[in-house]
Amino acid sequence: MAGRRSRRNPKRALITAVIALAVTGMGSPARAHFILQAPPSWMSQDSTGLPQKLGPCGNEGGGSPTRAVTAFQSGQAITVTINEVIFHPGHYRIALAVLDRSELPAEPPVTAGSTPCGSATVQSPPVFPVLADGVLEHSTPFGGPQSVQVRLPGNVTCDKCTLQIIEFMSDHELNVPGGCFYHHCADISIQSTPVVSSPAGSGGCLQIAGDVGIAGAIAFVVLAALLRRRRATVIDQR
Repeated sequence: MAGRRSRRNPKRALITAVIALAVTGMGSPARAHFILQAPPSWMSQDSTGLPQKLGPCGNEGGGSPTRAVTAFQSGQAITVTINEVIFHPGHYRIALAVLDRSELPAEPPVTAGSTPCGSATVQSPPVFPVLADGVLEHSTPFGGPQSVQVRLPGNVTCDKCTLQIIEFMSDHELNVPGGCFYHHCADISIQSTPVVSSPAGSGGCLQIAGDVGIAGAIAFVVLAALLRRRRATVIDQR
């Protein structure tokens, strides 16, 4: 009998250890992760959105540059879409760096609560380079990808700007690295919006955009005047 019991004990010990590990894992805090879906990220992302821990853009390594640069116009309302694949309560902030990423604002101050990540300061209203703050605030899991619209400044142009999206996680232990935040960025270009005008005498029917269009319109008006003058001369000669 003693021999049979001794053969069963290792199995029971293994089962007990597995159950203990499962219970411990269930009791540990979830680690929130999100994937940047739009605009396309500057860096490849795995199924949980990594790399995204080290600011300002998920710089801890492990991905490959996508080299994607999405074109927009100054003053345009653009759509930012994220998919939070691992839930944690919190909110998001969107900011823009025009010349280089050193212009991106520091992560907002955090006040500890029951965990080191209790609450974070929200800019309301946002001050450039912050475009939106405290957006997509949630305390329960999202049902799928979430989108928010932000408007680009009307007085900014660039060939390659950095659009930064960070997630603040409340009720959360500190990530190493990253603290209370996860980070993604998208490379974008911002071109000036074409000027739309109506040449005098067109009655608003002719819409010309940009300097080239205006020059063409002037040439058209001059040509039309010359043709009318030539026609009048022909009539007089008759």
